[in-house]
Amino acid sequence: MRNQTIEAALAKNPHREQLIKHRFFEVVDEKAFSREQAEMVLGQWWHPLHYFPNFLSKLIAVCPQMEMKTAVTHILNQEVGEGDPARAHERFFIQTMTDAGFTKAGVSEADMTPATRRLIDGYQRSTDNHLTGLGFLYGTEVADLTMVAKLGKLVRRTTGLKALPWVDIHVKQEPDHVETAGHTVGLQYTDEELATITRGAEEMWQLWVGFFEELRNRVV
Repeated sequence: MRNQTIEAALAKNPHREQLIKHRFFEVVDEKAFSREQAEMVLGQWWHPLHYFPNFLSKLIAVCPQMEMKTAVTHILNQEVGEGDPARAHERFFIQTMTDAGFTKAGVSEADMTPATRRLIDGYQRSTDNHLTGLGFLYGTEVADLTMVAKLGKLVRRTTGLKALPWVDIHVKQEPDHVETAGHTVGLQYTDEELATITRGAEEMWQLWVGFFEELRNRVV
């Protein structure tokens, strides 16, 4: 696969389509969740949100090229607040959800379900190989806005709250994240290296599919 086609191929990958068109998101569109159900969903989402800066830090450490390190560092800087911890994504998440009436413990201290544990384990393993880690990064960024938008819709329908700063920060920054992540997969790689990146993205999408499938089973 030529390097200039890797981004297009990943964007059209059937595993990505399976994730962004997951039945869980249709459920969000079709029904109103109870507060208890919504808090359970948000409490599981917290775990990958909270781990993501650690994942990025570990990826920076294993990336061999400065171009890769610079791109990932840019995303990490935005995730942790661009110098202001109060603007870190996880702080926005907690503030947004407690303002919506959910408990801090419920949205940030829940035990992981088995599928959530597998997802976090996948992110932890991925940085054993920088190419797999780059696949996880790119795969995350090209699906994240869809997932966040649906969770925002869930919160709005459950609570009636309109202003959701955690969603707003993603809408503002996510296109930049996708472009920046694309810089890492747009570098020069061998066919074998490209295949490793693709497998990483596919594994990540499959883990997220499992995550949302477990959530769907718990709320339907």
